[in-house]
Amino acid sequence: MLVDSITSNDHYHEELVLKPLATGHLYAHFQFTTYWHVDIANKDAFKHFNLFPKPLGQILSRYDVEELHFSLTQGLWRHNWWGYPILSSPPGAELSVWFAANMSQSIDSAWSGLTNALSGLFCASLNFIDSTTTVSPAWSFRPEGASKKNLNSSRLRYAVLTRETICTENLTPWKKLLPCDAKAGLSVLFHSLALYNVNYHSMGVHVRPFCKTKDCKSSGVELKQTLSLVFNPIIHSGSRDWNLENLFSKAIPSVCPLATTSKIFVDISNNKTYGGFLLKPLPHSLAPVKPTNPDFYAVYDLNRIDFDKPYASHGFNLAMEWLKLEKYGRGLNPPLDTHRYATGLGDENGGIRTRIYNHDERDINILYMEVVPWFFRLYLHTFEVLCSRKRAQNVLLNRRFIPGKDRSRPYLLELALRLPAKSSTTIKIDFQRAFLKWTEHPPDAHHGFYISSAVITTVLLNDANTTVPPLMASNRNHDKEVITRLYTEALLVTLPTPDFSMPFIVICLTSTVVAIAFGSIHNLTTRQYQLKNIEDIKKQSIFNRLISLVLPFKKK
Repeated sequence: MLVDSITSNDHYHEELVLKPLATGHLYAHFQFTTYWHVDIANKDAFKHFNLFPKPLGQILSRYDVEELHFSLTQGLWRHNWWGYPILSSPPGAELSVWFAANMSQSIDSAWSGLTNALSGLFCASLNFIDSTTTVSPAWSFRPEGASKKNLNSSRLRYAVLTRETICTENLTPWKKLLPCDAKAGLSVLFHSLALYNVNYHSMGVHVRPFCKTKDCKSSGVELKQTLSLVFNPIIHSGSRDWNLENLFSKAIPSVCPLATTSKIFVDISNNKTYGGFLLKPLPHSLAPVKPTNPDFYAVYDLNRIDFDKPYASHGFNLAMEWLKLEKYGRGLNPPLDTHRYATGLGDENGGIRTRIYNHDERDINILYMEVVPWFFRLYLHTFEVLCSRKRAQNVLLNRRFIPGKDRSRPYLLELALRLPAKSSTTIKIDFQRAFLKWTEHPPDAHHGFYISSAVITTVLLNDANTTVPPLMASNRNHDKEVITRLYTEALLVTLPTPDFSMPFIVICLTSTVVAIAFGSIHNLTTRQYQLKNIEDIKKQSIFNRLISLVLPFKKK
């Protein structure tokens, strides 16, 4: 009875969304969703697991986590080329957590334990997250799940490690959380060499509570594992044509038996715009991209494929063939775009500049968040918001600033802005570089120090540049605005760096001086000097002189 009740409480779905981009690239987004119909606050329910991964479930229960969003990203998403991704992530490692309202431990101790536990689970350097990299934003991040308590930002912890390097050591534990691992279904395509030879790579783990009923009196747990990739098919096949085997070095040999649904969606909304293409084999059905939009997905249901038949014996190998060669360039300008860079000369003062472009015909309200390490000391009096529209008023609606504290807390700047239509807005603030102790520098100190990506949160009435997978779209209300989050470029800034080679130079110099001095001192302390008459020495022949020099040694 216990096994039957557990088995009926969770179900698992697989999705792969493929979208050709205007630049000739291919966007691939994997989404593995597990629904578990238990309350995330019920610790007794987290003692028996079926499809939900036990290692992650035990961590969530141990540290009273209500909602968790974790991502590891390599590369930068180009909004002005590719539009908006399904899920946005900054370069490096990002972790945001909402803790339960009624906790048995302090939030800071739970946050420290959680980062160390996740560091071990995903083989990442999350243990370097501490108070100097952690903030609690009040505006930019809201719970995405069904939160039953008041939204108190003191329960939120957010941190980014831009220096984090992504590799196969992170991929292996991540895919082991899947019910079928990488042995069946869409996860068979996870070939390490193919996944990291891309223009953009981002994998994430997202946990949130969801309402099981309309009145939200009972809730469950949703685990969403995502993997986003941007391929350049020309590198793999020499043309824009592609198939699964060329991209991932393998076709799909079987379906995951534990998956309720396992589908592949190909965005064919721009088929005619980009010159037209053919899909082989033909899709099983068509699904609308959005209810209010005539564009469609081509749907391939892996559960409807008989992998025992001869034509499928080598696996399911979806292919796209383009009808004619096209010239590719930048995509259409999205409604909102941004660019961020550092200013200043020398090793004393500098600045941060962020330009935000509103290409829409309407004003757009945004939330802007900037987290700056404590060793870049911000000058609040240099803060400015400049708009290209001279007559624009009330661009800055509100501001929240928390000053940093040396070796204890970073700077946090949150802004509420109204961007006028067809305008560009520049956010300016200057900083002073601090001097670090020589023990506080990383091993590659001359590489520089990172300022993590700024976060822009907004709602867009026009989501034409947004890609939404069908499973996610089923939980959305398309009559409302689309919440969009953009991440700017991370900044690499140098600090005054001591000469770490000086100890080695001192050792070499000292050794040389000692070696030279040792010979002279040794001669002075070991030789015997005798007085001789110079006239007698001159009268001696060369032969006698040599004999006189040799005889003393023979006597000894």
